[in-house]
Amino acid sequence: MLRITTLILFLSIITVNSLFSQASATANFTASATIIQPIGITTTNNMQFANIDARNGGAVILTPENTRITNGDIELAEGGTVSAATFEVTGQRGFAFGISLPQGSHRLSSGNESMLLQDFTTNYDGSSIAGDGKTIKIGASLIVNPNQQPGDYKTNSDLQVTVNYN
Repeated sequence: MLRITTLILFLSIITVNSLFSQASATANFTASATIIQPIGITTTNNMQFANIDARNGGAVILTPENTRITNGDIELAEGGTVSAATFEVTGQRGFAFGISLPQGSHRLSSGNESMLLQDFTTNYDGSSIAGDGKTIKIGASLIVNPNQQPGDYKTNSDLQVTVNYN
């Protein structure tokens, strides 16, 4: 009889344990965030093509390396400042960024006369921001009309360059 009682007691314990077995589990976690340095851009030099003799017209290509190349019947005259548009990009060290250049053609005017600025290029190679920022330069092509009238030509409005983190 003791054996039967022990067996019944044993089966009761197994049945009760299975009724109260664990049906769920809990784990804990934490949350964190890192606020990075905002990206910024500052103009350090405006684009300047310097002095040009228009002659029968053509194009002056200003490279991001401040080199002028002519196409057509134009002569690069002495004097003036040659400068690609130059910018300092600041932000989180080690982060890469994208750059959006002006699109299409933009008018430079002097009185009733105008020329077109187009085909913007940059020296930005996709590398990351260093501790002290990243200098980028932008060049473009200036379309000079035949016998373009003398004058100081300027864009009618500011051109925009936009940078953003990738």
